[in-house]
Amino acid sequence: MAIILPHGVLFRGGAEERIRTKLLKDGHIDTVIGLPANLFYSTGIPVCILVLKKCKKPDDVLFINAAEHFVKGKRQNLLSAEHIAKIVATYQFRTEEPRYSRRVDMAEIEKNDFNLNISRYISTAVGEAEVDLQAINTELLTLEQNIKDARDKHNAFLKELGLPALP
Repeated sequence: MAIILPHGVLFRGGAEERIRTKLLKDGHIDTVIGLPANLFYSTGIPVCILVLKKCKKPDDVLFINAAEHFVKGKRQNLLSAEHIAKIVATYQFRTEEPRYSRRVDMAEIEKNDFNLNISRYISTAVGEAEVDLQAINTELLTLEQNIKDARDKHNAFLKELGLPALP
């Protein structure tokens, strides 16, 4: 069974937490698929698909973060055929891909108090580009030399005109 729900059911407490914990302990939650916001006419919030299986074998949950994979529309976002095919293939073959999908074993989920928030298991952060300090330093020295040369040239013109030089 697959159901579309707001993301809150993945991490909220109370009755939702008790239901989620029971489903996880019984091994019924197979996959959590995060979808982008504004897919449906009735709501602009991002939603998730919770795939439940009664006869699930693996002792893990597949997380798929498809929230960044969509076609931006004027009023509504769309999942293209390619996006849908990628979600389905990832689900069918339970493949893992950085920043997109990950199989998480039940021990880790239990350590996280049965919280199924997708961002807890799949990092969407993009690493910062490495800065080459030596190249920056060389560029800075070149710029400073260019400024000095331009100032000297400008001061030569000012001297010819009998005007005071720049400091």
